[in-house]
Amino acid sequence: MSIELQSELEIAVDRRRNFAIISHPDAGKTTLTEKLLLYGGAIHEAGAVKARRAQRKATSDW
Repeated sequence: MSIELQSELEIAVDRRRNFAIISHPDAGKTTLTEKLLLYGGAIHEAGAVKARRAQRKATSDW
């Protein structure tokens, strides 16, 4: 692995944050998660969150 690639990887890992959103059903977990993704720049349009393999999909009431 080149030093430049390793440096980019280290920066990406340093910026990563993991957290859990736990609550009762219909408490707004998907809506909150979608807002965080939208404001964080991970998605460009609110309304649906898809799993990586697109096997599961959650649609918000937004």
